[in-house]
Amino acid sequence: MTPILEVANIEKYYGNKGNLTKAVDRVSFQVETGEFIGIMGPSGSGKTTLLNCIATIDTVTSGHIRINNKDITALKKNSLSQFRREELGFIFQDFNLLDTLTAYENIALALTIQKKKPSEIKQQVMSVAQKLDIVDVLQKYPYQMSGGQKQRVASARALVTNPSLILADEPTGALDSKSSRALLDSIERLNEEYRATILMVTHDAFTASYAKRILFIKDGRIFNELIRGNDTRKAFFNRIIEVETLLGGDSSNVL
Repeated sequence: MTPILEVANIEKYYGNKGNLTKAVDRVSFQVETGEFIGIMGPSGSGKTTLLNCIATIDTVTSGHIRINNKDITALKKNSLSQFRREELGFIFQDFNLLDTLTAYENIALALTIQKKKPSEIKQQVMSVAQKLDIVDVLQKYPYQMSGGQKQRVASARALVTNPSLILADEPTGALDSKSSRALLDSIERLNEEYRATILMVTHDAFTASYAKRILFIKDGRIFNELIRGNDTRKAFFNRIIEVETLLGGDSSNVL
């Protein structure tokens, strides 16, 4: 089976000849359809840079990234924009909802840009809203919603176009523990029941314990990998903590 994501020996440098920083150092891995992958590492490890390269927000210095067998490192600017709209979904820490639009309009915006018919837009928005249990907030504006509701609306916006890959950057970072758990339960259900393919960067071991496989990044390289297998989430959480200890992170990086 062809992987949905293939990262092949990528490197990312910042700066100039006199002051070069290698943020990503020869990283390679694959993600199959329906996987839920977590990426962890201490601050400055390169995990967000790696996500940004996969998201086409940043460009690699060398190596290749293929999504659905298409080499995105070879795409030009206009082609990248179209690819991003059609193939990728994004969940950000700070929601990135438009304050002047209702939840329904925020979710529908990507479909409107794709010039979908209004009836098709309504059907897709309602479908994803039901999956994430946010039908009752569709007519509300962001200022009328809780943090958890806003993040689920943001998740619905990421899912509504049926992207090949969903990229989540610290999705629970701005939420309290109750809202975090509700969001993660929703994301887990989307992964398990609808085979959504998810790549999530997080510093939080509890959040990471929802993933099925975790890549640990240290100094720009893959330091270790954990596969959940038949572990309970609690047992997987404990294994994550053990690896974080080996990485040299303190408790503020893992709890």
